[in-house]
Amino acid sequence: MTDMTREDVTAMILTAKRQAGLTWEGIAEAIGMSPVWTHSAAMGMNAMPSDKAEALTAHLALPQEAALVLQESPTKVWTQAVPTDPCIYRLYEIVGVYGPTIKALIHEKFGDGIMSAIDFDMQISRVENPKGDRVKIEMSGKYLSYNAW
Repeated sequence: MTDMTREDVTAMILTAKRQAGLTWEGIAEAIGMSPVWTHSAAMGMNAMPSDKAEALTAHLALPQEAALVLQESPTKVWTQAVPTDPCIYRLYEIVGVYGPTIKALIHEKFGDGIMSAIDFDMQISRVENPKGDRVKIEMSGKYLSYNAW
């Protein structure tokens, strides 16, 4: 068993990234994953397969013990009801305003069910616009129908 915690490893990753002047896109490319997944796993929200954990720790020159921690199944705990960070708050606002619409349209197109956040991928890109560049977030999750039992 290791004395290193997931929080310790996250702090080491952020320090190494900052000191090396790296981007999430560059780190993700180095380990062969998407930037969204790489960041989420580095922040402790996903377990890394051993080869990706090894690649990340090697790329960032982290201790070998960090690779073991990155492979552990995470406990996903959100401590804030509504975050105060403006970027994250706006995402909550989008879900608050458009959540019922998204749900209704999913039900119309697929039936009674949900979009998986486990069998899921996401892309974030910049779209140039004369009125000001736009953030484009594309999410794709497997449709999961509710079972009647």
